[in-house]
Amino acid sequence: MMEKVKEVNSYVHFHGAAVKGKILMVASSPSVSQQTGWPIGFWAAELTHPLRVFQEAGYDVELVSTEGGKLEMDGYSNPLDESGYSAHDVISLGYMQKPEFNAMLENTKKLTEVDAKDYDAIFLVGGQGPMYTFRGNKDLEQLFVSFYESGKPSAAVCHSTTLLLEAKKSNGELLVKGKTWTGFADAEEEFADQAVGIKIQPYRIETEAKAIEGTTFKVAAPFSSYAIQDGNLITGQQQNSGAAAAELVLDSLNK
Repeated sequence: MMEKVKEVNSYVHFHGAAVKGKILMVASSPSVSQQTGWPIGFWAAELTHPLRVFQEAGYDVELVSTEGGKLEMDGYSNPLDESGYSAHDVISLGYMQKPEFNAMLENTKKLTEVDAKDYDAIFLVGGQGPMYTFRGNKDLEQLFVSFYESGKPSAAVCHSTTLLLEAKKSNGELLVKGKTWTGFADAEEEFADQAVGIKIQPYRIETEAKAIEGTTFKVAAPFSSYAIQDGNLITGQQQNSGAAAAELVLDSLNK
């Protein structure tokens, strides 16, 4: 078993380089939280920070979603949101000024419209939406497993790792059997609940993952950059781990 934990502080620039390949990113279509009644979708930094890593390394990126169509970021993840929760996120703020980024969000394909053979890796974007739109999504499970079983880097960050609680390989075993992985931590859920004064999520990924036999779920300090690679499965703990997970994807592709 190979495990890598990496905190990312720097980026390599490949401006003007030939396109190296294509990476598929999958985000949640807009939904509504049954817990809070909030409109929910994807977390901005979990799209933009990995996107920056991939694009600067010379990869094309295609963004698709659970239902297709226009995507919406979680309010708290928008750097312009009045809460100020993500006001520090200048990478997302920068992307939001780019017409091509906004066009990317405006009209996504549905994930069932793409073929895994056309891409070098898959990266699942987290946020509040995946807790409802990824969990038990058989089409997404099948897509993710097709990348994984082809030996391609298969990454998920934050709440998108909810898919791994149920995703099964073609032999019927859970994909995470025998694997070490991470995702949104219970301590982080507790912090978020306390910050807004309500229970935000319908269940907790760490609690459910630790109830699965034969797999190892690990977390680092709350909201630190933490990503794990075990074979071609790559997972990141939360919104501050997207770039670290993306760097592990690139490491795998470079080999």
